[in-house]
Amino acid sequence: MTKQNNFCGRTRREFLWQTGAGFGATALASMLSADRFFESTAATEATFVNPLAAKPPHFAPKAKSVIFLFMYGGPSHIDTFDYKPSMIGMDGKTVEVKTFGRGGHKSGGRIVEPRWKFQQHGQCGKYVSTLFPHLAKHVDDIAFLHSMTADSPIHGSAMLMMNSGKILSGNPAMGSWLTYGLGTENENLPGFVVMLDPSGGPISGAKNWSSGYMPATYQGNVFRSEGAPILDLAPPSDLPSGVQRQLIDSIQQANTRHLEDRPGNDDLSSRIASYELAYKMQSTAPEAVDLESEDARTLQSYGVHDPLTRDFGKRCLIARRLVERGVRFIQLYSGGSHNDANWDAHGDLEANHNRHAGETDQPIAALLADLKNRGMLDETLVVWGGEFGRQPTAEYAQGTGRDHNAFGFTMWMAGGGIKGGISHGTTDELGSKAAENPLEVKNLHATILHQMGLDPNRLSYFYGGLNQKLVGVEAVEPIHEIIA
Repeated sequence: MTKQNNFCGRTRREFLWQTGAGFGATALASMLSADRFFESTAATEATFVNPLAAKPPHFAPKAKSVIFLFMYGGPSHIDTFDYKPSMIGMDGKTVEVKTFGRGGHKSGGRIVEPRWKFQQHGQCGKYVSTLFPHLAKHVDDIAFLHSMTADSPIHGSAMLMMNSGKILSGNPAMGSWLTYGLGTENENLPGFVVMLDPSGGPISGAKNWSSGYMPATYQGNVFRSEGAPILDLAPPSDLPSGVQRQLIDSIQQANTRHLEDRPGNDDLSSRIASYELAYKMQSTAPEAVDLESEDARTLQSYGVHDPLTRDFGKRCLIARRLVERGVRFIQLYSGGSHNDANWDAHGDLEANHNRHAGETDQPIAALLADLKNRGMLDETLVVWGGEFGRQPTAEYAQGTGRDHNAFGFTMWMAGGGIKGGISHGTTDELGSKAAENPLEVKNLHATILHQMGLDPNRLSYFYGGLNQKLVGVEAVEPIHEIIA
């Protein structure tokens, strides 16, 4: 009969098993490995290469980080930055204009006159609607792209197009491409961070920040502005001190052994890097989103104390702090879930856009000013826009709602070597489609890659028998006219 001990009523056999085959063994393996106990001949060993380590760009970059302010749902370009004086006085008139949106193909409709006044701002004299009084003060730092087009008028596929360059799921997001191509300057934080609207994520969900066919190391990490920045990041409170670090050390030392002779080296390296990153972020991530060190003037400028601007203001401020800490790509979503929880103004255009512009105008203006005052705007590329725009005609017989418009819409870029105070491309007199210098999403992506020091036609990842690229297989040029 097995003799019992007095420790929690367990047998000696149980005690030896738990100390020898549990976390105790992990700690022992780590210590023995540190003493080179398990070392084989040097000729058969491979060196672990962190896939997130900083990598040299193709050429000298103008920008080191990107902040993508994604206005989910499709803001109306003709009510924000694309001034159409010819529409004034046409409210309610029926016109022949071909449109294609959620309601399908149409050949005409009832004009919805822009609901906000436009005024000129800055030395460049740019017309901006009264929806954005704060942002209007920064037009001399902004390049407006008025002739953007997309391949789909449907939210899910259009968002995938804007984020990954393809309308189908399964492809790496732009943030994944940048992290893959450049790595991260701060290995204690992810290279690609996503911050969602409190109302929820976008309609196509995590596909928008997926690493697709690349290793999961390059996927976007969702940060929160309230509470713990990353869910399930902290270790269980009952783990002994130091055990997690020992576990990670032993995993890395065990898995890197004979790495060159094993299949799936990239996936293995990515798993090891993920373990390492998770450990390092436990202390680094909370500090990065802690705004206690920010002065009262900064917090006020971002609207952190105003219930209307509080959430987006906090996220914009966190984005600046992440850029300071070397994060490559940060994406902030304005709007989530569906219907009027985002910019998708099918019903009451005024109520919808007043709400979402009111939430974002002051924080975005504060972000641009803060980056500029700190000397960071020159190396930080700020991008604003949604998955498409909105049509000049009403979607329904009654009301001011507009349907989706992928034929022509506005986005803008600032900082990161982009010219300020210019407008590139035009839509027709009603804003229904691109007219002058039409641009595709791949031109936008090529410009972002170029400013980050990456050749958009050279950056590739071999998958499915092809050298896959964010911009597709055909050569694409960045938008040279807006590059300083």
